[in-house]
Amino acid sequence: MEPLSAKHVTLVGHMDIEGGGMVDVQGDLAVIGHMEPPFATSLIDVSDPAHPRLISRIPTRPGTHSHKARLCGNILVINVERYTGWKKGDRAGLAFFDISRRSEPKEIAFMEMGGDDTGGTGVHRFQLDCRRKLVYASAGAEGFQGNITRIIDFSDPARPREKGRWWFPGQWLAGGEKPTWQGTEVRTHHPNRWADRLYVPLWGGGFSIVDISDPTKPRTVSHFDYHPAYSYPTHTALPVGHRILGRDWLLVCDESVGSGSPPAFLWVFDITDETKPVPVATFQVAPEASGGVGHGRFGAHQPHEYVGPDNLVYAVWFSGGLRVIDISNPYRPEEVAHYVPRPAKGFASAQTNDVFVDPKGLIYLIDRDNGLDIVKLDRGVKGAR
Repeated sequence: MEPLSAKHVTLVGHMDIEGGGMVDVQGDLAVIGHMEPPFATSLIDVSDPAHPRLISRIPTRPGTHSHKARLCGNILVINVERYTGWKKGDRAGLAFFDISRRSEPKEIAFMEMGGDDTGGTGVHRFQLDCRRKLVYASAGAEGFQGNITRIIDFSDPARPREKGRWWFPGQWLAGGEKPTWQGTEVRTHHPNRWADRLYVPLWGGGFSIVDISDPTKPRTVSHFDYHPAYSYPTHTALPVGHRILGRDWLLVCDESVGSGSPPAFLWVFDITDETKPVPVATFQVAPEASGGVGHGRFGAHQPHEYVGPDNLVYAVWFSGGLRVIDISNPYRPEEVAHYVPRPAKGFASAQTNDVFVDPKGLIYLIDRDNGLDIVKLDRGVKGAR
């Protein structure tokens, strides 16, 4: 299916499949966490990326959806979050599967995490640390208001256990803390690790940098909040794992959750002194110049969670599709390519929700309504492989 708009990006393959919240790829296997029941996760053979092929599906649990999925060898981990139809007795948390037989995924463990009436929703987003065998999750916990950061040890994937937890002061209601915000406006959204730090976006509360050199005792290093001056919630805080211009950097993506001006965008923070993060630049896309269409959400959402030595950031922009951003000069981020998929039949616009870039340079885009696109940068473009 040819794109609505593209610059230096070519379509390799397309799959007509139900909408997803996340796509993860390992070798010739892709997994999609779906937005809506009845399916939690789809396993897809991408050995021929021009013709992706469905292998198997995992159904949702009652009252939940599982829109995030991550791979670690033969272990698949998916979130289980409260959703339409939730009723007392339904369970939310993390589910672990053995996928050594891809056609027959087998659940080997389920860890219940939140989903109670204090605002915990089960597990929303999470990062999987294969080397350390740890999960860093946005998860509910008894006695806390809204999701907190929970660190889960899955060195024995059949018996996952909590190793540590971190929360923003004011969330621990059972401990006598009193929030200064309404409801669950401040909560962990999507922790990202680099070395011995977690970078924790706090939705309506900015972000925190957290020391996890001892994961049993996480410690706050710093906190930065640009709300309410900018109203869009903080979705992802992504560390750049190498120095640029001799300094350390953090990319912060807000999430477009409605109409506003300017649309949600990407921030660039200098964290050379991590106790004092400094915003130095933003990257924004004007709707009229985006190649997208003015229906549904438009604005920043989620980047690919690794910035390589080419200094390219791959970020999805809902109806603005994929934006490829060069941060070689972090003070002046520059778009070098984009790709806006055509909407699926019956939908007014694309709603590109998540992106993954594999070691071969193939870029996987999942739409939250319908469709998986596999694309690549054109030869001659910086970062093309």
